[in-house]
Amino acid sequence: MSIPNTHIRAVLDGYLERFPKEVEAAGPLVRALDDGHELSSAKEFRVGHVTAGAVVLDPCWRVLMVREGEQGSWRLPGGHLTGDDGALDEASRNRLTEATGLLPEQVESAGEPLLLDLDSHRVPEDPVLGEPAHGHFTFLYLYRASATMVPVGGASGPLAWRPHTAVPSARLAAKISQTLATSRAAVRYEPAGEAARA
Repeated sequence: MSIPNTHIRAVLDGYLERFPKEVEAAGPLVRALDDGHELSSAKEFRVGHVTAGAVVLDPCWRVLMVREGEQGSWRLPGGHLTGDDGALDEASRNRLTEATGLLPEQVESAGEPLLLDLDSHRVPEDPVLGEPAHGHFTFLYLYRASATMVPVGGASGPLAWRPHTAVPSARLAAKISQTLATSRAAVRYEPAGEAARA
C-alpha cells in the first residue's frame, strides 16, 4: 500500500509551519497535491513525485554521503517510495538502510522523527528508462549515528563522512549548522547542571 497524499500533505503542512519562508518554494508540490497527483508513485511524471532521504550526523558532526559511481558527485542517501513504506519517516529509514547498510538500531532520530528539509530538484530526461524530465520532492529526515565508522555500504555506491557544508544546498547546510549549534550548547551546559544536582 502506497503512502497516501493525505499523509504527505499533513507532513508538509507541519513542515511549512516550522519553515514558513519556504511556502513559495513548496508551491509546485502543494499544487500537485491539490490536483490529486499520485505523488508516492515513481511513475508520476506530470510534475514529479515524492522521495525520501536522510541526513545522518556522526559524533564528530559530519554527514554521511553516498558517491554516485567512482568519480560521481556526493549525495545524501535516499530514494523512491515503495509500497512497503507506511509513512515518510519510515521510508526515510528504509532508504537509509538500503543505501548505506546502516540498521535502524545504529541511528536515532532527535526525539520525534524530524523533517529537516524539503529538497525540490529536477531530474533530467532518461531515454534509456523512457522517463521524461520531472521533479523530485525529497523529504529529508535528521538522524544521529552512534559511531564514526563508515558503514559497510548498501547498493548505492561508496560512502564517506563529509563536512556538513558539503551537502547539496546552502539552506540545508545552514539548518544543519543551527542543529549543531543547539546540540553543542546543550552538551556545554549539561555537565554544569549535573554538577549542581550532585
